[in-house]
Amino acid sequence: MAAKLILSMDGLVLKEIPLTKERTTLGRKPHNDIQIDNLAISGEHSVIVTILNDSFLEDLNSTNGTYVNGQPIKKHFLQNNDVIELGKYKLKYINETPSQTTAADFEKTMVLRPDLMKKTAEQVAAKPPSMVDTQVGMKAVDTQANLAPPTQAAPPVAAATPAQAVPMGVIQVLTGANAGKELELTKNLTTLGKPGVQVAVITRRPHGYFITHVEGANFPVVNGTALDTHPHELKDHDVIELAGVKMEFFLKG
Repeated sequence: MAAKLILSMDGLVLKEIPLTKERTTLGRKPHNDIQIDNLAISGEHSVIVTILNDSFLEDLNSTNGTYVNGQPIKKHFLQNNDVIELGKYKLKYINETPSQTTAADFEKTMVLRPDLMKKTAEQVAAKPPSMVDTQVGMKAVDTQANLAPPTQAAPPVAAATPAQAVPMGVIQVLTGANAGKELELTKNLTTLGKPGVQVAVITRRPHGYFITHVEGANFPVVNGTALDTHPHELKDHDVIELAGVKMEFFLKG
């Protein structure tokens, strides 16, 4: 059953909106998927990105802000019965399908920002395990029991772990200040890019890895071809161009 929003004002339900698209935009201008014709709402106010059974709300630098359950947010992992507030309007998020992703997975995903990537591996190692972030060239401590531990160097003849249906995906940065750094895609959902410029999400599914455009006027480029709004399955040694950075996706046997 698809997630949906219930739009109301002053306790009066106006309509239900099923979240059937990967990107659902909210704002005052007519081109939005959910148009709210009210001066308190910005032209492009916020967007909901839906991947598999999960939805993520992002404020698009709106004038009056986006609120969830009374708290201002910039990005928020939506959970069943969350109430989004845009001026006098409320949108109740209904999703009765169990999520495969936790809010922590979304909040701790890696972003290719230079200020985050100046940390050395030694600095990260000095943190308590609970504070280790997922960043390029650094392994995160993952407490999810259903994920296989990071693979260690092993002879090429070593058999794949039975529980690992798909080999571990890895992103290696090819250009820029972080060239050569690697990120193991151990999370169900990993964010790449520069907020406000271009952002994409790589989802780890039972049958492979998929990249989906999330934010930015330009779409990610894979092997020289720009993507569209649909998820794109990544193949071994695909070259991704995102936010001015080239990176290679490969599978670790």
